[in-house]
Amino acid sequence: MIWEWALSAYGQPGVPEACLRLQDEFGQNSSLLLWAVWAEVGDPALLARAAEAARAWEATALGPLRKVRRALKPAAPPVADAAREGLREDVKNAELRAERVLMETLASLSGDHRGGAHALAALQGASAAWGPRAPDEALAALAAALS
Repeated sequence: MIWEWALSAYGQPGVPEACLRLQDEFGQNSSLLLWAVWAEVGDPALLARAAEAARAWEATALGPLRKVRRALKPAAPPVADAAREGLREDVKNAELRAERVLMETLASLSGDHRGGAHALAALQGASAAWGPRAPDEALAALAAALS
């Protein structure tokens, strides 16, 4: 359920750009942020548990896969471009699977319960739990794109 929601949300105009900016410029975890909006989380204790789980999975799977995917982007002679690009696509698929595993793990923490927090408040809480908190304008851009 959360994965389908996340794919739909990520397909909305402005969402990919806002997520990548939060990830690349401010060191945030996009899966954690999207989960917080989906679950409408406002509970600091739940956000802290979720951030801890996301941090561990980021170190174990997401970060290493992202690093490899990005390293495979430029040409790497003498490796043929088609072979490199094929491997990069495989790594990208593994990275997406790792994001799905994380989002489903986070969804299991919140269950079917919705906390009632508005998108911006959920994003601010998740960002603060992840630390350091991203600027409000960057979080607001994601909240606006998701609405």
